[in-house]
Amino acid sequence: MGILKGAFTLFAECDSRLDFFRSQDSLTTLQWILRAVVGYSFLLITAKALGQRSISQLRFLDFVIALILGNIMAHPLSDEHLALKGSMITTLSIVVLYLITSWLSLKWNFLKHLFEPTPLTLIQHGQLHIGGLRKAKISVDHLFSELRKQQVEDIEKVARALWEPGGTISVFLEPQYQTVTAKDMAIPSEPFSLVKPLIVQGVYDKKLLTQQGKDLAWLQAQMEAAEVPLEQVELATIDDQDGIHIYMGLDMHKKDEQALP
Repeated sequence: MGILKGAFTLFAECDSRLDFFRSQDSLTTLQWILRAVVGYSFLLITAKALGQRSISQLRFLDFVIALILGNIMAHPLSDEHLALKGSMITTLSIVVLYLITSWLSLKWNFLKHLFEPTPLTLIQHGQLHIGGLRKAKISVDHLFSELRKQQVEDIEKVARALWEPGGTISVFLEPQYQTVTAKDMAIPSEPFSLVKPLIVQGVYDKKLLTQQGKDLAWLQAQMEAAEVPLEQVELATIDDQDGIHIYMGLDMHKKDEQALP
């Protein structure tokens, strides 16, 4: 009986110390840390469910949701009198509502135009659209700053400039000012090949290697052919043709090694 009583007492003490979800008069240092860990992990999972967008790409709905979620989770992480459980339930409810709204906006044009309006024309064939600037609430100075970022020094070269819903400006030049391509010059060109990091500081990406249809034995054969130990590789990339490019040491000296057939 004494052992059972002692175990029950120990369990009760642990439960009391780890009970950081409910509101309390005060929290211990451990309970504050646990609240922070749970809140941080929960927000990461929530952000993953909402989808990935950079700040400059946030739609109106995304921006509102980000403000609400940040406010909901901030209070219980700083006030011991507020329960963490309620904030998490509220956050989950908002995430579900967001996902439903996003799905409905794909079905109903009304919601689609409400949350992701049509781009505004700022410049058309070298002429400013003052009405578009006013609706976008941006100045002429800001517009010219964005044009300079895209190496456009003369507004007359612009066929169309649009203010996108995400807050960015898309610029399209008149045909006579567009960059000449290899196709325009009838110059033969190599097919596009995306280069991806395969080895970083001696650690290889197993998932990427599998996607390429290769295995560790193949990779080790490439390293042996290049006379470079895999563990000493600072960076190695692989392209769509299975060509490996190896960079060694701080000077990032490059060694090219074609894939074995």
